[in-house]
Amino acid sequence: MTKTNVNQGAKLFNQEVVREIEAQKERWKKETVKGKTGDGEYFSDSGIPVNLLYTPDDIKELNYMKDIGLSGEAPYVRGVYPNMYRGRLFTVRQIAGYGTPEDTNDRFKFLLKNGATGTSVVLDLPTIRGYDSDDPEAEGHVGAAGVAIDSLEDIEALYDGIPIDEISSNIVTHLPSTTVVIMAMFAAMAEKKGIPFEKLSGTNQNDFLMETAIGSSLEVLPPKASFRLQCDAIEFASKNLPRWNPVSYNGYNLREAGTDAVAEVACALANAIATSEELIRRGNKIDDFAKRLSFFWNLYNDFFEEIAKCRASRVVYQEIMKERFKAEEMKSQLMRFHVQTAGITLTKVEPLNNIARSAIQGLAAVLGGAQSLHVDSYDEAYSAPTEESALISIRTQQIIQTETNVVNTVDPLAGSYFVEYLTKEMAQRIRDYISEIESRGGLVACVDSGWLHREIADFAYQTQKDIENGTRKIVGLNYFPSEEHAGQKVEVFRYPETAEAKQKEKLKRLRQKRDAKKVEEKLNVIREMCHKDVNLMPYIKDAVLEYATLGEIEEVFREEFGLWQFPLA
Repeated sequence: MTKTNVNQGAKLFNQEVVREIEAQKERWKKETVKGKTGDGEYFSDSGIPVNLLYTPDDIKELNYMKDIGLSGEAPYVRGVYPNMYRGRLFTVRQIAGYGTPEDTNDRFKFLLKNGATGTSVVLDLPTIRGYDSDDPEAEGHVGAAGVAIDSLEDIEALYDGIPIDEISSNIVTHLPSTTVVIMAMFAAMAEKKGIPFEKLSGTNQNDFLMETAIGSSLEVLPPKASFRLQCDAIEFASKNLPRWNPVSYNGYNLREAGTDAVAEVACALANAIATSEELIRRGNKIDDFAKRLSFFWNLYNDFFEEIAKCRASRVVYQEIMKERFKAEEMKSQLMRFHVQTAGITLTKVEPLNNIARSAIQGLAAVLGGAQSLHVDSYDEAYSAPTEESALISIRTQQIIQTETNVVNTVDPLAGSYFVEYLTKEMAQRIRDYISEIESRGGLVACVDSGWLHREIADFAYQTQKDIENGTRKIVGLNYFPSEEHAGQKVEVFRYPETAEAKQKEKLKRLRQKRDAKKVEEKLNVIREMCHKDVNLMPYIKDAVLEYATLGEIEEVFREEFGLWQFPLA
């Protein structure tokens, strides 16, 4: 029998039996619970009503093969690969980034030595926002909260001794304007090392929402320009870097800024829709690029809802790619995602409680079928992780992998009446939110008009109110706060104080030894191409090979695309 032979109309449960269960459930409510179910009073974090008890009648319309299916087959509820973690465990990927590239290179090697199976780098604020370390705008921020990257020399130092042709590299570039430059530097580094592009595997974050709706800065590119650069990176990678994920649609930071799980996934999927439409307009086919699109989810404390979110997101994505864009290749319909546990749930009071929070969130990610995972360290409410706390995060992942046995079977919560109900409900709410975005002209228009900013601000405001009035309980903060442990001492990571001086000196030497005329020529080509309907990536790569700096290229973008003000009114 093939899958196409299965009766797609057959429901999971015998409907006569379901009716008997419904009747018994009503009797139980009256006689055993005596009407005190509390139904209508309990909700998930996304506002989904949660009943006291779930039975087959809550999912009586489900058709097993159509709505749940088998792992590695549509609709991919149960996972994108047939044998999931039996075939390959999720990648243990801890973010690192501080000081100079040489400093972060040391942390990479420490993490890999202790069991990390990929690298992940976070950039300092000047780099993310497109300023060189010697720019006045960067003063006091160089190498803090991330690593400073100014030129190709820095990328070469960052990955010195790291086998980039053997392990995957995640680069948290955030903004598309940063992505196109850093990604070009990474490709140029590989080219200089003689490593074929087809051996490079990794991910750039590359999400225009990070520039235009989530982050903030005095100088922001307009949404259409930022979106264009996002698409340029994806198109370039699809043609030149076959194993590279040129985008990780960033639901994570959207959630941290202020959304629920539904909006987190829906906005990321709406971005994927807009991307696909734009790349098709450019003459690409859906199967040319869709197989390398990836996503980045934030897993909060609502354990079962977060698992259901992961399962539902795969369903809706497969529908979009198959039904809307007519993708033919299976890989184009697979939603692959990285998970980071929820940084915003970490507390400064009683910070050791964060170990439990992150472990539970990490377990939910694995039960939800994540492809890679970062477990937040307990001290990240203070600063970057120390080596000790980062090691605890790695050990947490390794314990999940080796001691819990949860990786031994695929999607072990499938069939739970509650989880299947939540998955179904979450999928429908995601579809509805996408429809709302599209009714307003699509995601770029929703950013341009300020609609998405208002959605974020309203949710964040209500969440903070709920914390302050105790509606949303946080252990140790507003629920059983303990004066005795509130001031619990933790070792706080200290950023290297010499990073800024070192980066400025490197830039000074670089500008003295490079061919300034060639750099200016390459920058002028980028300037000209900003006003043509072409992909900017090849021209950016040419410029970084001549050691044009990140800030110099980004200044071209600011001058040619202009700046944009957040629609906050």
